[in-house]
Amino acid sequence: MNIAVIGTGYVGLVTGTCFAESGNNVICVDNNKDKVEKLKQGIIPIYEPELDALLERNAKQNRVQFTTDLEDAVKKSSIILLALPTPPGEDGSADLSYILGVAEQLGKIITEYKVIVHKSTVPVGTAEKVSAVIKKNSSVDFDVVSNPEFLREGFAVNDFMKPDRVVIGVRNERARKVMEELYKPFVRQGNPIYFMDERSAELTKYAANAFLAVKISFMNEIANLCELVGADVDQIRIGIGSDTRIGKRFLFPGIGYGGSCFPKDVKALIKSSKDVNYNFKILNAVEEVNSTQKTIIVPKIEDYFEGDLKGKTFGIWGLAFKPNTDDIREAPAMYVIEELLKKGAKIKAFDPEGMENMKVVFGNKIEFCDNQYDAISGADALVIATEWSVFRAPDFEKMKELLKTPVIFDGRNLFDLESIQAKGFDYISIGRTQVVNKKALAK
Repeated sequence: MNIAVIGTGYVGLVTGTCFAESGNNVICVDNNKDKVEKLKQGIIPIYEPELDALLERNAKQNRVQFTTDLEDAVKKSSIILLALPTPPGEDGSADLSYILGVAEQLGKIITEYKVIVHKSTVPVGTAEKVSAVIKKNSSVDFDVVSNPEFLREGFAVNDFMKPDRVVIGVRNERARKVMEELYKPFVRQGNPIYFMDERSAELTKYAANAFLAVKISFMNEIANLCELVGADVDQIRIGIGSDTRIGKRFLFPGIGYGGSCFPKDVKALIKSSKDVNYNFKILNAVEEVNSTQKTIIVPKIEDYFEGDLKGKTFGIWGLAFKPNTDDIREAPAMYVIEELLKKGAKIKAFDPEGMENMKVVFGNKIEFCDNQYDAISGADALVIATEWSVFRAPDFEKMKELLKTPVIFDGRNLFDLESIQAKGFDYISIGRTQVVNKKALAK
């Protein structure tokens, strides 16, 4: 099949590359000339495991190309995928200007039947809006399909190549057959393609992300209660996760969720609900919980140091909102750092992939280090904000030598309580018994 992917952001780049990997001819379009030139050279603007090798292979075999010429790409393609940004407004509404702007151009370009697929996360009714805009400028037959993506950053290539399910909102049988043929190589093991109406497909994406945000926030609330009643959230997580009605995933407590999807999609679903005079009470609570949770470790740090953080240095491990990505959007680490800086603290930070993006935010206000051990050299304490694998089995003896005092504030519960106590650390985590002897204050 001949496919044009409009937009080379995270979704567009992964989608285009993976469709090329299954043998399709893909043209990726972007209006950013510099970005397109770099992509032609194999320079990828995001970090996503496996994507670079996949892109290099398909570019060499000429199955994926990059261009700024929208008209040429559309005329050469039978399927047009819209993978454009939908940034949130201050009220949480999704900005559809990029999508509708391209739709207007498509109406002036298409001269024969096309299947136009919006991959972006969009409010209910967007497919109808796209269709209406195209019709204003074209009398050619076309179909607009809703096909939301369910890609996890850090696992996006695998998620695309081996999807749990594919959701497609389409009414026309002609377009349905095209989409079924397009996805056939990805569901050979029997995973389902769910066909539904466009509005239901659009809402399915929001509902999925919002539900996961609810699950995370619920466990964070349970963790906070655990600390007050003396229970262990790890044991509770295991106990409820074994219930097949609940499942084991997204039950790990921590310092809140971030990224480009959950915060934006929760806000957008709340706004969509308000637009039809519905008060989505659960999601309002989720937003409140997550906002508080992002900095919940700061009062723990203040309490440990008896309210005096001025002049103290904290080593931060992890800046990205989750491991295996360089995405810092709404990252809890950013909020923790901001609060510590306000209280007069100094910051030394390390992240395997997220530092360049975080430098744009903080500049020289914090020190960025070459490795995790440099980040704690001479620091008063370590704060863990992202659960990168490289942080899970560190050299604890080396850490004790480098830190002024052996104290760890762990926002991701990486370490076993008994083993960390045996190693002689003060250890403050989330929803568990705190291992504290006030060693820092005793010195």
